[in-house]
Amino acid sequence: MTTLVAVEARPRLRDVLAVGRPAFWIVSVVPYYVGILLATHRLVPPVELWPRLLVGAVVMGPLLWLAVLAINDAYDLPGDLLNPRKSASPLLDGRVSVRQAKQLAVGAGVAALLVACFVGWVFTAGVLLALVLGWAYSVPPVRLKTRAGFDVASNSLALGAFGPLAGWAAVTPELGGFPWVMALQGTLAAIGLYLPTTLADLPADRAAGYRTIAVRLGASTTYRLGYAAWIAAATLSVLLAALDMVIPRSMLALEIVMVPVLVAAYGRLIGPGQTFRQVITLATLFLIPCAAFALTYTGVL
Repeated sequence: MTTLVAVEARPRLRDVLAVGRPAFWIVSVVPYYVGILLATHRLVPPVELWPRLLVGAVVMGPLLWLAVLAINDAYDLPGDLLNPRKSASPLLDGRVSVRQAKQLAVGAGVAALLVACFVGWVFTAGVLLALVLGWAYSVPPVRLKTRAGFDVASNSLALGAFGPLAGWAAVTPELGGFPWVMALQGTLAAIGLYLPTTLADLPADRAAGYRTIAVRLGASTTYRLGYAAWIAAATLSVLLAALDMVIPRSMLALEIVMVPVLVAAYGRLIGPGQTFRQVITLATLFLIPCAAFALTYTGVL
């Protein structure tokens, strides 16, 4: 008697990329660049740093995202089946199996650590912490995603604080001169941008039994928390410019103009029935004062 053993087909490259979500890479690469800018005081870093910084960008973009998103997709599959926003996921129609997603996560995580070694030991230590946090967010029994508050903290700190710190560490292992107040502002802005994503997923998360912060607190309270964090981040930027602390005082007039615009945009774009497109629009508006900061901080303007 012959026994037939089913063999899984290897995932196609386009399906692996779909799991890694290339559109997300900029979300960590931009804060990474901000850290480089803070460390070098230059819009374009010195040429001799380019190889190391580009290697760091590969880690911060494709490798880290694939490592944390693949493991998240593997453990979120039951909930993703209920979420229309995830309908294009390769795991939903079997193009990538749960086992393969876990293998991709392990492979990308190991690759991220190995490649990070070419940047520096402080950078590598940060990448290890980011991987641990990313896995803790998704993998039981810790699964921070289902622990209201920890879901927000893990994502916001990873993007708002770790990104700039990684960029700084890619330039120098000495963290003593890092402007920690910028990590605070980045984290507040990240909270303001992350909480709306929990609102977009609220129906699916509630149906799946995931106790995210939006499920635990409700849409109204979650919205108000996000709005408060957004206002705090915008207000802090005005204060820093007024004090000429990191943000040059020459930016004060622009900050005074942009803060009401950003606050009003949040109120108009974020709320019941919002889509991820509206969150992206808000994040794009935030890049305007960020670009002005880059130009003034480096002395271009």
